[in-house]
Amino acid sequence: MSNASGGLNEAFKAGELVLVKDHINLMPEHPLRGNHDERMGIRFPDMSNAYDKDLRAMVIEKSEILGIDLKQGVYVGFQGPSLETPAEYKFLHTIGADMTGMSTVPEVIVANHAGVKVICFSIVTNICYPPEVVTETTLEEVIETAEAAVVPLKKIVSSILLQLV
Repeated sequence: MSNASGGLNEAFKAGELVLVKDHINLMPEHPLRGNHDERMGIRFPDMSNAYDKDLRAMVIEKSEILGIDLKQGVYVGFQGPSLETPAEYKFLHTIGADMTGMSTVPEVIVANHAGVKVICFSIVTNICYPPEVVTETTLEEVIETAEAAVVPLKKIVSSILLQLV
């Protein structure tokens, strides 16, 4: 998986690629709530390895071999479609999030429910912490910044796919 995110870790810069190692779910709905079909997976899946540790180790090794600076971090899923306020960014940083976005968490939950191993890359598209550095962000700026990380992302993914085949 991949996503675009706002950077909450002061060590992250816009345009950087980050390997998601865990997430915090602040989405108001849960994708497994409601009627359950046992054929799709167990009712209460364990999420302690939501972002597969073996795949992450492989990604880290490949990125080092390729000379790609790959950070790691915790992603927080926050309902959109508006971007967060400076106070919300501060709160998300305080609870341990390194990046924030409006996707990924429900998809990762469902994938784990179905027994699918997950790896996720997040492209930091704008800096959201500390509050003093927050500036207005447009969708066009997010897309432009995300495009800068496509080349290293393709290199890592291509390398991993060759190893997995």
